[in-house]
Amino acid sequence: MSETNKNSRRTKPKENSTSLAEVGKIQPQARELEEAVIGALMLEKDAYSLVSDILKPESFYDPIHQTIYTAIVNLAIRQAPVDMLTVVEELRKAGELDVVGGPVYIAQLTEKVASAAHIEFHARIIAQKYLARELISFSSQVTNKAFDETSDVDDLMQEAESRLFEISQRNVKKDVTQINPVIKEALNLLEIAANRPEGLSGLQTGFTSLDKITSGWQNSDLVIIAARPAMGKTAFVLSMAKNMAVSYNYPVALFSLEMANVQLVNRLIVNTCEIPGEKIKNGQLAPYEWEQLDYKIKELYDAPIFIDDTPSLSVFELRTKARRLVREHGIKIIIIDYLQLMNASGMTYGSREQEVSMISRSLKGLAKELNIPIIALSQLNRGVESRTGSEGKRPQLSDLRESGAIEQDADMVCFIHRPEYYKILEDDKGNSLIGLAEIIIAKHRNGATGDVQLRFKSEFARFQNVNDEYAIEGGEYTSKISSFTQNSTADFHPDKTDINEVPF
Repeated sequence: MSETNKNSRRTKPKENSTSLAEVGKIQPQARELEEAVIGALMLEKDAYSLVSDILKPESFYDPIHQTIYTAIVNLAIRQAPVDMLTVVEELRKAGELDVVGGPVYIAQLTEKVASAAHIEFHARIIAQKYLARELISFSSQVTNKAFDETSDVDDLMQEAESRLFEISQRNVKKDVTQINPVIKEALNLLEIAANRPEGLSGLQTGFTSLDKITSGWQNSDLVIIAARPAMGKTAFVLSMAKNMAVSYNYPVALFSLEMANVQLVNRLIVNTCEIPGEKIKNGQLAPYEWEQLDYKIKELYDAPIFIDDTPSLSVFELRTKARRLVREHGIKIIIIDYLQLMNASGMTYGSREQEVSMISRSLKGLAKELNIPIIALSQLNRGVESRTGSEGKRPQLSDLRESGAIEQDADMVCFIHRPEYYKILEDDKGNSLIGLAEIIIAKHRNGATGDVQLRFKSEFARFQNVNDEYAIEGGEYTSKISSFTQNSTADFHPDKTDINEVPF
């Protein structure tokens, strides 16, 4: 053989045996498993019940398999037998028998599987492949829109978050649980409650009477706290958040859609340091008040309170942030101030009432998912103002603003009522109502309803227990163990124990 021929053979390109799948990308699929599942469904009459909550027609990659599975679903809905003959007849009636390959292909599917022994496992793989395809499609759409310079990035983020939430909701299923492990969990919680001196099963608020009737805020509960403007909704949750974080070391997340984080912290300083709010604003503190501020503010340092003041927060943003807070900081409770300022952007609604309904449902779902209580403040409509008489001013469930779904979704609905605001200074028995507030538990899905009285210190924007160590002096309530007076000296420091004995 000549040298020329040898070189020619050396330079001749080799046959490319690499398949397209090795050099490119194909969508996630499991066609053989699709064939096995459909074949198994036609072999055993009870097989469909094993996969009905796992698979949908669009879960199948092959359009032919989608069509056949749709016929099987239609038969199952009518409670008709599912086998090779009934499926062929169903497809013939729908005019789709030839589209799927005729009776021959249906028969071949039944030959490819011996039984339905592993059908549920196979179905879950098919569902996972479908979820992967959905995510690929979703990410491609987001990528294309991100390259489009006419798209608003904020709107795109909202739309992307909404779409991802929709995909997760449609594809994530919770398995049914046999009762035994649930009984063990319930007994374990009962033992924990029994071992607590207070006998509470939930998170303590620091308000003794309220904790007694609620047994503390319960995990997975959505609690709505509603009131008319100026009733002290924010003051109530800030007093509660301070109690929970400082007294019980519960990590608290506070989402404020109405006030900036500095404003909230200023109100916490007023609450804790017992310095009037106007002095915190203008900085005109007396020397003893500077001492009081310096001493008492130490309680707030390192308190596990996390504040987010994002305006017009969407339920999808809240979901993302809440998950991260629970994962990274072990948040035990979420407080939202307030519900009507939230939005459900990324979706279209016919009315604001429908949007608020979506928000309340999402909050309940989030509480259940994270297994923590969510406290959401809510406005009331003007129905309270139009009613007359002392009893007429008490809020009712029908006063909840913009949506009856709030009442439906909530595990507990509480109203804040301050008779003094409406110039009602005495009750029917002649008892003074000055400085008193009522927490009206109007709905309690898992417990009793009733009224709880608290003391409201308007100058400090603080709610506290009625029986806390405060004495009546001239019709106003002042602390028996006030830490400082105008005559106090700079080196005066009260005993730390005394300060801790005053609940805030």
